[in-house]
Amino acid sequence: MIIVTPKTVVIPGGSMNKIITQLSEQKYGVTKVDVLLIRFFGRPQKGLIDLNETVMTHADFLYKLATTKPSMEDVTLIPGETTYIFLNQLAEELHLNRELLEKNYDKYTHYKEGQFVPDTYRFSVGVNEETLIKTLLEKSNTKMIEYSNKVLGKYNKEEWFRYVTIASVIQKEAGSKEEMPLVSSVIYNRIQEGMKLQMDGTLNYGKYSHVKVTHQRITNDKSSYNTYLNKGLPEFPVCNVGFDAIKAAISPDKTSYLYFVKGKDGKHIFSCNYSTHVKNIHNATK
Repeated sequence: MIIVTPKTVVIPGGSMNKIITQLSEQKYGVTKVDVLLIRFFGRPQKGLIDLNETVMTHADFLYKLATTKPSMEDVTLIPGETTYIFLNQLAEELHLNRELLEKNYDKYTHYKEGQFVPDTYRFSVGVNEETLIKTLLEKSNTKMIEYSNKVLGKYNKEEWFRYVTIASVIQKEAGSKEEMPLVSSVIYNRIQEGMKLQMDGTLNYGKYSHVKVTHQRITNDKSSYNTYLNKGLPEFPVCNVGFDAIKAAISPDKTSYLYFVKGKDGKHIFSCNYSTHVKNIHNATK
């Protein structure tokens, strides 16, 4: 029997009977009678598969369903990127619904930010929004627990996310991996001294990830991310962080630094007192 099908087919997840039922409902001409033959060939893998042709025998169609590997696509989350921007990226690159991605993110986590571990993730084309978010969160959480146990000898969720919050400020402020422990020391020193952090990077949260921080933003932003307005750390992490930043948050350098400014060479200049900081600003901007 010759059949005509679309060139690509999305294989649903679940049991074999569920797969057959859903493909039958989509008018692919398969029935539960075909289960034995499909199992003889192999097992359909969840995702979008490319059949390479649209006209074939029924047996060829079942063979391709059982043996064709789904198309895959890589998505990379870079350290320092916000979840808001990453969800935009996922929606665009994987052709998914942005609102459903955010809805499922909110469904499966209580934290607005910092839940994903920056990495390159591989997904089958055709993955749905809920499965993608659950997979990302599960993989990220596993990596966080492993790293916490390795470095701290334990995993405490609240303690860990305090470190992630500190690391997110470091991630936004440090110009390099080498600077991270120094920036971390400034954060701890300012908190210990009862000073506001007053760091622009904390205002690069959410949709403002790549927006230049202006005097107007500093004046008008009333969120907990505004460390010019509020003392201490933001309520949530500013972004998703790499393990270099977390390591710096856990083990800051021992310094007396309270200030830093970016020099003309792109590296930060650190200082212990305000008068020196003012001179450093002048030298960096003249």
